Amino acid sequence: MQAIDLSESVALVTGASLGIGRAIAIALGRAGASVVVNFRSHESQADEVVAAVKNTGARAIKCQADVSDLTAVEAMVSRTVEELGRLDIAIANAAFSDRELFFEADMEGFRRTVDVTMWGTFNLLRAASRQMIRQGEGGAIVLVSSPHAFVPVPRSMAYNLSKAAVEHMSRTAAIELAEHRIRVNTLQPGWTDTPGERKFASDETIDAAAKNLPFGRLGTPEEMAEAVLFMCNPQNSYMTGASLLIDGGITLPWWTKRGPTAAE
Repeated sequence: MQAIDLSESVALVTGASLGIGRAIAIALGRAGASVVVNFRSHESQADEVVAAVKNTGARAIKCQADVSDLTAVEAMVSRTVEELGRLDIAIANAAFSDRELFFEADMEGFRRTVDVTMWGTFNLLRAASRQMIRQGEGGAIVLVSSPHAFVPVPRSMAYNLSKAAVEHMSRTAAIELAEHRIRVNTLQPGWTDTPGERKFASDETIDAAAKNLPFGRLGTPEEMAEAVLFMCNPQNSYMTGASLLIDGGITLPWWTKRGPTAAE
């Protein structure tokens, strides 16, 4: 298989200081792209990602912005163009999640989840699309979604509805941007080993639960990053409006393999 070459591209990754975003930024740099590392509050980790991208031989800068603020996202895209010359790839990865029963939820956290996970994704989609249209040379946009978009995971209503919106947002944008040759696709990562996951449970709890999954483990950020590279690869220029599920089979009825079905 021919290696992915993004050496003429400039990419912006939101939420790139940790987890999946970090792995995506480094993978894009390894493929030759210049990378803008967005962060909101983890500046030292963003510095580490910038250094890791530069170690691949690619250019990288960090850019602080709260993705829920459209004006801030527009300014980040403008800075990308000012410092790196253009924008060819945009990865909407930033997310936030509070996990509570919806009827008991702290509404501040509920709204913050929607503001970052849904509106933050839309803000980058809009700002990046406008820049790519001005350039007139197409582009690739990946919205990081989740199986939460179609699996009603309890205690996650705000996150579930936000990711469901991201799926429809992506397909609608893919239609509207097709004439501009801007491709829009979504990645649906399964249960992935990130700092965000370990916010909600201990290492012991997560490790024990992972052993019961079909593959006996969580996914890795690096596996998700490889999927993003696939979607950004110019060789896959006919791929748009698609959702790529990388979940190790977690959305399959894996619990049925250890015993009789209800029909039996």
